[in-house]
Amino acid sequence: MAALFRGCRIFFKRNNKHVELTLVSCRSMASKTPVGFIGLGNMGTPMARNLLKHGYPVIATDVFPESCKEFQDSGAQILDCPAEVADKADRIITMLPSSPNVIEVYTGPNGILKKVKKGTLLIDSSTIDPEVSKEMAVTAEKMGAVFMDAPVSGGVGAASLAKLTFMVGGVEEEFNAAQELLTCMGANVVYCGQVGSGQAAKICNNMLLAIGMIGTAETMNLGIRLGLDPKLLAKILNMSSGRCWSSDKYNPVPGVMEGVPSANNYQGGFGTKLMAKDLGFAQNTASSTRTPIPLGSLAHQIYRTMCAHGYSNKDFSSIFQFLREEGVQ
Repeated sequence: MAALFRGCRIFFKRNNKHVELTLVSCRSMASKTPVGFIGLGNMGTPMARNLLKHGYPVIATDVFPESCKEFQDSGAQILDCPAEVADKADRIITMLPSSPNVIEVYTGPNGILKKVKKGTLLIDSSTIDPEVSKEMAVTAEKMGAVFMDAPVSGGVGAASLAKLTFMVGGVEEEFNAAQELLTCMGANVVYCGQVGSGQAAKICNNMLLAIGMIGTAETMNLGIRLGLDPKLLAKILNMSSGRCWSSDKYNPVPGVMEGVPSANNYQGGFGTKLMAKDLGFAQNTASSTRTPIPLGSLAHQIYRTMCAHGYSNKDFSSIFQFLREEGVQ
């Protein structure tokens, strides 16, 4: 049903005059039909909850039963696998950790594309290799479905508050249909171009984020060792030219801010191993496009070293703790 009337026009008479009516997308007309959601992790769960808050019935699944149980208690319907979700919903959002996870969820034995219906809108908010997004789009198109990449920026806090930024790549004619759902979960939904361009924007953003966080951690560590109070130093930075998101909204020093991972022993947030993964994408795309990224490459090396020293599951702002306790040779 999702694609039956897209782009159609009908005519009727009013006072003996023909009046042309352009139909809106059938997806918009049936806005409260069920939405599938696959991937109920740190980001996926609050995103899916925001869909529920906006009145969308959500049909979900995840490989971890405890995540499913928690979300089921919020009012969602839980199914056993992605294929079952695809059989019940013609709009599906995925939020997964890596490229292999996305490939498995879409094309595996119990994957979405085993039972996807023609006209289904598939929105992947994972951060993955842009080439994998392009491959998934081609495969989905063969099944009569539409695949769009829509990675996010903002972290768990923004996901909970529905203030994420979505960077969307795909067929432009489908952007409005995707935007209808994404605006329930984010404050900014930006069309970036064809499939893969959302991932390209996300990779660039996260490379800068990593570089900025390392710089903030180094600066705070130096200031503290010079005898400055960390809260005072953060205040000065945030009213001066050194201000950045990492210093102002996500400070890596314990005790400087409340409600951020550094205030909770670096638990939650955006994992170091995920940042290392994203920096690997930046490294690979820089190599393929022959683009020099000296700071991006160094950031990749630092976060990989952190993973080797037991920081994989801590938030990426734990770079401050790493510099304090481990040091970088």
